[in-house]
Amino acid sequence: MDLTAKPAKPAKPAKPAKPAETETTTAVLESFAHTSDPRLREVLASLTRHLHDFVRDIEPTQAEWERAIDFLTATGHMCDDTRQEFILLSDVLGVSMLVETINDHKAAAATDSTVLGPFHMTESPVRELGANIDLVGGGEPCVISGRVVSVDGTPLPGATLDVWQADDQGFYDVQQPEKQPPGNGRGLFTADAEGRFWFRSCVPSPYPIPTDGPVGSLLEATGRHPYRPAHVHFIVGAEGYSPVTTHIFVAGSDYLESDAVFAVKESLVEEFVEVDSPAEAAELGLANPFRRARFDIVLQPVIA
Repeated sequence: MDLTAKPAKPAKPAKPAKPAETETTTAVLESFAHTSDPRLREVLASLTRHLHDFVRDIEPTQAEWERAIDFLTATGHMCDDTRQEFILLSDVLGVSMLVETINDHKAAAATDSTVLGPFHMTESPVRELGANIDLVGGGEPCVISGRVVSVDGTPLPGATLDVWQADDQGFYDVQQPEKQPPGNGRGLFTADAEGRFWFRSCVPSPYPIPTDGPVGSLLEATGRHPYRPAHVHFIVGAEGYSPVTTHIFVAGSDYLESDAVFAVKESLVEEFVEVDSPAEAAELGLANPFRRARFDIVLQPVIA
């Protein structure tokens, strides 16, 4: 025990609700009493109670409440077909990881999941195994390979792998349509008969999440940095198995201990080992030297 540690401050006592405040909460709760969907009724009732308690706790001024509404309005205006500012807000508040953790019912051997992120596209370009997703030739070349297997080690042939990453400067294709061709850093692959996959790319680098919107203003106001460690995104699925949304993080990357969206899990950190072999580089169609990363993905059967 550290006897020099300062004693913890006592919990802040809850403010007693005024009768009029209680009446408002009760009235709202009663308004949802006849909601036919029981789950919707449960969610709205809990939201009302917690939201009203929060408002009573901080006692916002009218001006502060208007600023909050303006912030949410600006967040909505920042959303379009290629950017989701509300997902970004959920990410930096840790809500995305909390939801992911609550819903993590995987077997111990299954690959850990993590956040989706704001730059996923529902239709990545279909590519052959071994294709190079780095269409602009930037950064340090690498090859990423692995197998998709069941929790008992059985290979899963035909498993699909939706892959996407930022370029070597930390930008996704949708952020720089004038510099990057559509689909740069993205690919939809199908594992072979042994569940194997491999593709070429560039080693990803750390990058800041977008800071030109309301979420960036929030980070600045709270003195937080916007950076994420280097990573590649995966969504992997196979028939009869629960899909997994995950990352492979580059070992040794900056910000592994302070990811702006709290998404790093130790099991997802992998070495990108340097390979100095002109013959192997030529066989792979990469410049020498290059880096190699191995990332096996373990799926669990759908639980009935």
